[in-house]
Amino acid sequence: MDIHFEEASARYEGRTALEPLTLRLTERRIGVIGLNGSGKTTFARLINGLVKPSSGRVVVNGFDTVKESEAVRAEVGFIFQNPQNQIILPILKEDIALGLKRKKLSKTDRDTAVAAVLARFGIAHLADRRTHELSGGELQLSAFASVLVTEPEILILDEPTNQLDLKNRNLMERTMAGMAENLIVVSHDLALVEGFDRVLLFSQGRLIGDGKPDAVIAQYRTLAGA
Repeated sequence: MDIHFEEASARYEGRTALEPLTLRLTERRIGVIGLNGSGKTTFARLINGLVKPSSGRVVVNGFDTVKESEAVRAEVGFIFQNPQNQIILPILKEDIALGLKRKKLSKTDRDTAVAAVLARFGIAHLADRRTHELSGGELQLSAFASVLVTEPEILILDEPTNQLDLKNRNLMERTMAGMAENLIVVSHDLALVEGFDRVLLFSQGRLIGDGKPDAVIAQYRTLAGA
C-alpha cells in the first residue's frame, strides 16, 4: 500500500471539511480517530475517490483518484458504516455477484468466486437468504464479502463495529485480525485500533496526531476530556 496526500483538501458548500494535508501512508493497518465532524470520514473517502479533493491531489498505488478513478476503485474497497446501504439486492449471493459484473467473468467463475468469499467469512449457509432477514453481524460480514469478492488491495472500514452488540463486535475484531488486506479503519472504538501499526487523529478538519496507537489514543482522550 502506498497512498500520498499532496496538499489535498476538501470543501463543501463553502465549509472546509479537511484542511490541506500532505501525508504518506504505507503501513498495513492504520486507524483513524477523532470526534464527530473532525474530518476523518472525509479523509477516508478521499482515498477511494468518493470525495474529490478541492485542492491538491491524492494518489493511491500510483493512481490519481480523480484522473484514474476506475483504477483506484479496483485498488480500494470501502465498507460503509451502515451495511444496509451496501447490500442492495434481496438475495445475498446475488448481491455479492453484482460486484463481479465489471470483470466480465463467466457465470461459473462468478459462482465460484461468490462461494469462496462466503466460505472465507463462514457465511456460506447464508447464500440463499434474504438480506433483510440477516442479523447485524451477518450483514456486516456480508458487506465484507461483497467488497472483498472484487479482490481490492486496500480495504477502508467506516465505523465497522458501530451498530453491533458485544458478541458481533468481537467477531468483527477477530475477522479483521485474520485479514491479509491492508486496512484503514475509521472508528470511535479505540480498542479496535490499539494493535494497529499507526493511528491518525483528526480535529476540526486538521490532522493533529500521527504515530503509534498508545500515544495518539492518549492524545485523543485528552482532547475528548475522557
